[in-house]
Amino acid sequence: MQTLLLWLFYISSFYAFIPGMISRIFGYRVFRKGTGRNEFALTFDDGPDPRFTPLLLDLLKKYDAKATFFVVGSNAERYPELIQRIHEEGHLIGIHNYVHKTNWLMRPATVRRQIQRTNDIIYNIIGERSTYYRPPWGIVNLFDISKRRQVEIVLWSVMFGDWREKLGAQRLTEKMLARLNPGEVMLLHDSGTTLGADPDAPENMLVALELTLQEAHRRGLRTIRVDDMIKMAEKSPIRRLSFGKRVIVGLWLAWEQVFQVIFQLKTINPADPFMHYRMRKYQGEPVELGDGTLLSKGDKVIELHIDNRQLFELGIHSRSSAQLAIRMIRRMEKGLPMLAEVIAKDINLAQAKALYGVSMINRGPEKFGFSVHDLPDGIFARSTKFYLKILLSVIHPDGGARLKERSEVLVPKLILMPVSELLKKMNQQLPHDERSVRKRKPQQEEALSLNDSLTEVELPGATVTN
Repeated sequence: MQTLLLWLFYISSFYAFIPGMISRIFGYRVFRKGTGRNEFALTFDDGPDPRFTPLLLDLLKKYDAKATFFVVGSNAERYPELIQRIHEEGHLIGIHNYVHKTNWLMRPATVRRQIQRTNDIIYNIIGERSTYYRPPWGIVNLFDISKRRQVEIVLWSVMFGDWREKLGAQRLTEKMLARLNPGEVMLLHDSGTTLGADPDAPENMLVALELTLQEAHRRGLRTIRVDDMIKMAEKSPIRRLSFGKRVIVGLWLAWEQVFQVIFQLKTINPADPFMHYRMRKYQGEPVELGDGTLLSKGDKVIELHIDNRQLFELGIHSRSSAQLAIRMIRRMEKGLPMLAEVIAKDINLAQAKALYGVSMINRGPEKFGFSVHDLPDGIFARSTKFYLKILLSVIHPDGGARLKERSEVLVPKLILMPVSELLKKMNQQLPHDERSVRKRKPQQEEALSLNDSLTEVELPGATVTN
């Protein structure tokens, strides 16, 4: 019996678990995230539902938003008028099996029949076939990923657990706004009748979605169908990356998520999560800061981290080092004043002596008020240099050629700035206690000239990474 169970575990792992992990982490043979500058995708599973789908369509129409509906075939068969309305209002219809059952528990022939039957139902209603497929719970089996010639498998970049009513509309809204970024493929549900879902949960989804659409409009973001996002992705420079580099990027971005959780990073501006930070104690050798004070072991510092995903997006869409440098400067110009505001409102952060980061640059940060220092030789310095070189080879417009061109300057450096200096530059004051925390006057950001030659600028702040 034990041997039989062991063999069943091996077979199931090979059949579904391993293919599922590979597709989720590396995006192998599936589409799960776009590369739009101002576009994101809304996708809805498990419908159509006579109670919630009409309300959802009304909401999408109100905000001129386009979405993708992955429909359960049995529901589509039961409510053809909703399928017709989804199609007539310009949304994309995809396949979500005939019944909501995981592919892990079905043979390849059964999955094929599920897809075909649902596709036939869609065709009989709207006169068009669908080539987009999302397996229930996103679980693909070994044979699903071989179906690319018949259907495009579409997963997602972010889901929110909106099938649970206890999550609540407010918390769901917060989670959606935190991930409201270009290129995201959001997974939501317009039905609460599937196994594990709460029947009234879509009510919260509708409330949160309207607030998210309002914020998207304010930011200049728009929703598009998955097929349009796939077309945009096919033109993206990411497609030119080798499979090996895409694996590195996948691991790198996965590590980003793990790192943020483990070290409890906070985001300066959740609406634009470019820069993260955490409070920690300095563990290095004593170093003199720009204002003449000494940073010693045990002093509190605010450690800065650039968001890996946004860094990658900037790098992959930049045509040259100069363009990447300009974009990084502009993002830092926007982020540092916000950081100063955060510090000025937090008595604990204000107790830190300096901003701290590790960078692989020689020039650039000084224009923001940072000082650059050598990183003492050791295991940390060598491992950091290795990590940052791999990172640079992936995100830099010139790729590996940049490493060979000026490898002698590509060494990790400490970048430091007294917290008091940042607050002074951004016209903020140190809080003395929590009751007296207030702005001194409206923020007046110091003009940072972009007229300096950018030829020699590397990645200002960009390589201050995990």
